[in-house]
Amino acid sequence: MSGSPAARVAIVGGGLAGIAAAVALAETGCAVTLYEARPRLGGAAHSFTRGGLTADNGQHVFLRCCTAYRGLLDRIGVADRVRLQDRFDVRVLTPRGRTGRLRRAALPGPFQLMPALATYSLLGAADRLRVMRASLALARLDPGDAALDRIDLASWLAAHGQRGPARRALWGLFTVAALNADIEEAALGAAAMVFKTALLGRADAADIGVPTVPLGELHDTAARAAIRRGGGEIRLSAKVTAIAPGPTVVVDGVGVPASAVIVATPHQQAAKLLPPQAAPDRDRWSGLSASPIVNVHAVYDRPVTDMPFAAVVDSPVQWVFDKTRAAGLDEGQYLAVSLSAAGRWIDVPAAGIRAEFVPALEQLFPRARRATLRDFFVTRERRATFRQAPGSGALRPAAVTRWPGVYLAGAWTDTGWPDTMEGAVRSGLHAARLVRRELRQGTGRDPRQGAAS
Repeated sequence: MSGSPAARVAIVGGGLAGIAAAVALAETGCAVTLYEARPRLGGAAHSFTRGGLTADNGQHVFLRCCTAYRGLLDRIGVADRVRLQDRFDVRVLTPRGRTGRLRRAALPGPFQLMPALATYSLLGAADRLRVMRASLALARLDPGDAALDRIDLASWLAAHGQRGPARRALWGLFTVAALNADIEEAALGAAAMVFKTALLGRADAADIGVPTVPLGELHDTAARAAIRRGGGEIRLSAKVTAIAPGPTVVVDGVGVPASAVIVATPHQQAAKLLPPQAAPDRDRWSGLSASPIVNVHAVYDRPVTDMPFAAVVDSPVQWVFDKTRAAGLDEGQYLAVSLSAAGRWIDVPAAGIRAEFVPALEQLFPRARRATLRDFFVTRERRATFRQAPGSGALRPAAVTRWPGVYLAGAWTDTGWPDTMEGAVRSGLHAARLVRRELRQGTGRDPRQGAAS
């Protein structure tokens, strides 16, 4: 850090928002230092080792419409380590053996799922007709309408004839997974954005992508290498405790001047780092609250299902994924159950969760009854996303702060997307664009030069 005191752009937080910002800035030649308090990058989308396996803390998927996240994977050189469906196709299971299937047809949006809805076997004929009518009504909503942020999805569904079966077997299936909220708690604006963009938008928008390698290989190993290739510096296990005027980041008790700062931490931490002078609305961010996600991991001594993933209704299981190959398991099968809006489970001991979910998996996959359960463990993200409830959209701040050169990033900021990997990456890219613009305008120099001349 010799030379000019305003030598580098400081990025606080090594989750996807911070990674995206660092990669984008480093690609343009900006001198970047990324600070992360943990000994790894990736934030809530990371991996760990257990019993010879590499397990993800939770199952993360993306859709074809997640162009920013897919672009990040391409930029860091790992686009070939994910698998994207040729056509949206989801099997829906029930404990009693009834199954449904939702597969898009070769029709333009928003009609690509209408044939699947018309034949969806988990709903009766009358419910299927009502679902198709409600889908077309939802497609006409404007997710950017502030009035929709004040309405809960359940009320809108009720007003459009959506009864219990449709709520459970369709609307809840996707709302809980996408928004980490039950339909009674989800804001209509956020839900409309998800359904309109993914399921009722471009025909191929909802095609599902899953990693074929551990998340740590994508969001830690490859991300580190990409940032360093661009000349960026990464400081792990570095605790930033404050942002001061200048701007300056206080790292492990030492003030480090920067040309600009991007605060890419969860909203609770960002509110602690920034003083009221920089972010007068920081106290309002606490209203975003948090919603948990729990993941249940079951390792069997033999295969118990042939499906790569499935959705589940009328069961404590929500979505289940085959993680066998990605985790490096040579024999048997490793299933991961993803539980969103998991307030019911977040404080239940692992033994209690095991007592509930082992029989539930055996109901869904009868072959599991003859298999030996080699390992069972639970991972929890207590603050996985902000709580995307009515009124939350109005609480999400813009990327700019009152201090020149200090910006916010994170899926909780006002990205126009829900709290997802895509939203996080978009926020990081937006903050990086603002930094580049300010450096050009504020210093009269090319930001690729790093220090001012």
